[in-house]
Amino acid sequence: MPGRAKKLSFIRNRSRERRLKVMLEEPELRHERIAGDGVDLHVVTAGTGPPIILLHGFPENWRSWRLQIPALAATGFSVLAPDLRGYNLSDRPAEQSGYRLNHLVADVAALVRSTGYARACIAGHDWGGIIAWTFAGQHPELVDKLVILNAPHPKIYLEKVRYPPQMVRSWYVLFFLLPRLPEFVLSAGNYRAIRNMFKRGPARKETFSDVDIEEYVVPLSQPRALNAALDYYRANLKIATLRTFARSAPIGAETLVIWGEHDPALGIELLEGLDEVAPRVRIHRISSSSHWVQNEAPAEVNRILIPFLKDSS
Repeated sequence: MPGRAKKLSFIRNRSRERRLKVMLEEPELRHERIAGDGVDLHVVTAGTGPPIILLHGFPENWRSWRLQIPALAATGFSVLAPDLRGYNLSDRPAEQSGYRLNHLVADVAALVRSTGYARACIAGHDWGGIIAWTFAGQHPELVDKLVILNAPHPKIYLEKVRYPPQMVRSWYVLFFLLPRLPEFVLSAGNYRAIRNMFKRGPARKETFSDVDIEEYVVPLSQPRALNAALDYYRANLKIATLRTFARSAPIGAETLVIWGEHDPALGIELLEGLDEVAPRVRIHRISSSSHWVQNEAPAEVNRILIPFLKDSS
C-alpha cells in the first residue's frame, strides 16, 4: 500500500508538471527586456488591455505568478511579471546600494510607463508587496488599483516588530543582515534550506513540486544571485529607512490585501490598522494557506483578485 501511494503521488506530480509546462509554453507568454532604473529587467508579458504588474518576493522570480498570469490575460488584462533586479534573468547590480527601495520603486515606475497607459494595477507578494506599498505611496498618479499578498505595510511592520510575537517571527531578518554567513547557510547541501522553505513551509505540503522548486533554486545558484536577493534586506532594513517609509502618506488607491493566515513569518496582527494607512482597503483572509498564498490557493486568489480588478465602481 505505501508503494502504491507513492506511485500515485508521483503520477499526480508528473501530471501537474505537464500542465504547468503547457501553461508556460502557451504562445501568449512573451519574454521581453524592459529598461528599468539603470538596469534591464526580464519581463514575462501576456494578454492585451489595461496593465497589471505582478511583483514577486524572496527567493522567487516571475514564476511566482504562473497560476495567475493566464487567468488575468484571459480576463482582458495586459500582464507584466518581471524578474526583480538581481533575480533570474534581470540585471544584477554589484553594489548593495543598487537594491535600495528608491531603485526598486523606480523600476516599477519604468514598467508602468513602458505600457503606454497612464496608470497600472500593481500586485505584490512578500518583498514585491513591500515595493508595491511603497510605490503606491510615492507614485499615486501611476497606480490604478493595488493588491498586496502577505506583505506588511512598512509603518505597521515597524510598530509590530518591536513586540512579541512578531519580534520572534522576524528572527530570520536579523540573520539575513549578517555578511556572508546567510549565503553559506542557505546554499549549503545544494540549497537544502531553500528547498525546505518550499517543501515544508506551505500549509498545503504539495504546493511546490520538485520541478517548481528547481525553477527557483537554479537561478539562485548563479553567480552573486543569492547575494543580490539578500541585499534587499541589507540595503533597506535600517531604522532610518524604515522610519522614512513609516511617515509615508496614506494610500489613496483602492487596495485589496489577500493574506494566508498560517504565515510563519508574518502574523495576522500585521493586518491591524490597515484602514489607517490604506483607507480604501479590503481584506480577504485565507485560513487554509500560509505565506505562499497565490501558489497554495490559486483558485481562491484568482476568484477574489479578478473581480476586484475589473470592478469599476
